[in-house]
Amino acid sequence: MIKLFNRQMCYRNGSILPVEDCKDVTPSAKGTMAYSVLSAHNTSGDDSALKIRFDAMASHDITYVGIIQSARASGLKEFPIPYVLTNCHNSLCAVGGTINEDDHVFGLSAAKKYGGIYVPANVAVIHSYMREMFAAPGKMILGSDSHTRYGAIGTMAIGEGGPELVKQLLNRTYDIAYPRVIAVELKGKVRKGVGPQDVALTLIGAVFRDGFVKNAVLEFVGDGIDALSVEFRNGIDVMTTESACLSSVWRTDDKVREYLAAYGREKEFATIAPKEGALYDAGIVIDLDKVEPMIALPFHPSNVYKLADVIANPEEILSKVEKEGNKLLGLKEGTFRLTDKIKDGKVVVSQGVIAGCAGGIYDNIATAANILKGKSVGNGAFNLTVYPGSQPANLALVKNGITASLIESGAILKPCFCGPCFGAGDVPCNNGFSIRHTTRNFERREGSKPGEGQIASVALMDARSIAATAANGGVLTSALGLDYDENFAPFEYCASAYESRVYNGFGKAQPDAELVYGPNITDIPAIEPLKENLALKVCSVINDPVTTTDELIPSGETSSYRSNPLRLAEFALNRKDPAYVGRSKAVRDGDNADVYAAAKLAGVKGELGIGSAVFAVKPGDGSAREQAASCQRFLGGAANIAREYATKRYRSNLINWGMLPLLSDATEFAVGDVVFVGNVRDFVASGAKETPAKLVRDGKVTDIVLRMDALTDTEKQIVLDGCLINYYKHN
Repeated sequence: MIKLFNRQMCYRNGSILPVEDCKDVTPSAKGTMAYSVLSAHNTSGDDSALKIRFDAMASHDITYVGIIQSARASGLKEFPIPYVLTNCHNSLCAVGGTINEDDHVFGLSAAKKYGGIYVPANVAVIHSYMREMFAAPGKMILGSDSHTRYGAIGTMAIGEGGPELVKQLLNRTYDIAYPRVIAVELKGKVRKGVGPQDVALTLIGAVFRDGFVKNAVLEFVGDGIDALSVEFRNGIDVMTTESACLSSVWRTDDKVREYLAAYGREKEFATIAPKEGALYDAGIVIDLDKVEPMIALPFHPSNVYKLADVIANPEEILSKVEKEGNKLLGLKEGTFRLTDKIKDGKVVVSQGVIAGCAGGIYDNIATAANILKGKSVGNGAFNLTVYPGSQPANLALVKNGITASLIESGAILKPCFCGPCFGAGDVPCNNGFSIRHTTRNFERREGSKPGEGQIASVALMDARSIAATAANGGVLTSALGLDYDENFAPFEYCASAYESRVYNGFGKAQPDAELVYGPNITDIPAIEPLKENLALKVCSVINDPVTTTDELIPSGETSSYRSNPLRLAEFALNRKDPAYVGRSKAVRDGDNADVYAAAKLAGVKGELGIGSAVFAVKPGDGSAREQAASCQRFLGGAANIAREYATKRYRSNLINWGMLPLLSDATEFAVGDVVFVGNVRDFVASGAKETPAKLVRDGKVTDIVLRMDALTDTEKQIVLDGCLINYYKHN
């Protein structure tokens, strides 16, 4: 159902072919949709080194306070482009006393002072709002959330850490080498019971592990798009984040025109399509008519299986996932359990959730309601909760009787909220097994605390099969071939759902307005510039194949402290390596007699900066949150050392916080190692690809080599200055 072509491909007559089969045209990378959009936003005049200015930006209430505080410290006067502040992550205000709502009050005051757009709590999920109100063909949007993806509407959207948004607020640019562009051809038509999550998981399962699309732009083409509603396309598109790609863009058609017209934005429609002969770096073909219901088992969206295989062979598959899970969590075999969910040969789950930017789409919810119509989720342990993505969707569901139908079946309807995606809503019971149409199922993201004996697990599925499972009392069930009505009342947009509550202050900044601070909103600590020589004390070593940002700074209850940099830093790696914070703080606070002794042993002379470092094989998969890097920095972190970085956005976060994104191919590191990098300022400024270093362990000095992939001139200066804020102060 999916084929990968790791070779140049050419666009011809709606399909992609090997470039040698396109002899009747002259293949050109300038024929891609990605090129047309990127070049229209590039200010550098150089196609190979892009300097992008975006049309609009968006942040939610875990990120916007830090972004605005950083921009203020760097000279912010007014938001130069539409900047949307949504409140969909801390919107329950259930943890941390008053501090979540304090952030919301700060956000509204900032929107008034600087001319922003403020979407109050429970009004919309960030990506639902941006699709409905801002995404349009040919636009580019930047968001401080990794699932910033609006490609199905013809918008190239990118999720990045907060410092990249700060640059845009200060009229700077997003600097990046021209990315690889990979075509995704959709062929055929999906079968009844197959949904967007099934298509997305098919793609993720095929490409993630070997980095096939890492940091590339995915360009969706093919006649298979024609039969898909725009909402179905949105459901596929938002999940492309989990493939590790940079962005995405789809060809547009009359369905996109109709989608925009429904929101009163038909004038923003434009036709976007590749030119004949468009040249791609690689290609992917998905036969939609062969896609089956899929399931991503714990603990990653790429841990994909055919749902039918799990239902037919539960013991074999769940035993394998159990073993892998216990190893990943560092637990003895049998602690994390899935096979105990098998009852009389059937897999029984405890919870179903349809929510957020991926699952809380009107079409998904309406289809789930049709599958459940006249049935009951039962009064046993299984429960089903549904979170619409926006109030306009919520209102349409109510007006069209869909909400009533779901409630009659026993489903619970909840507000517009992202919580189930990151462990702040509908946390399962201990040893619970939850199936979700959400975006992620990373370890501990669903609320697990293995150190306290609490372990649960989440599997990703499409809303259709979740509803089929609910109708079957929680017994894992595929929706493929299920008898249900595919028709439902069409969505109708009611503008008052937003106009009644959203504050739109763009272009109407009030410079004299006061920012409103709560006690948890604190300034960013001062950071010193990089010194001539650097000593790195290794304070954590993570040898897992991939390290997510959730492991570097946990999601869930920590979200309440995102506006308090030092308080949040206390949570860094606390679920993966609880001793890390103490070790790093000791380095930061000057407990470094061993470092100076090692320096003497290694013959290091001259000015010496001392910082901590984390080694991880492949850090940075997952969220765009800058705090995965900044928390290390505030604890005294000066570098990461890795075999490779999982995403461009995590590496950028390190750089923007003045941390060296170092690479090492062969050296094995241990906690307590001291690594000396001499003339480190020269190493950074020169753009050299590698530098000699010395590793001191147990009184023995070893010569090693550290590498660093190319930095832009701006990135070099940011690292030399110590962080982005310092860079703006000096420039």
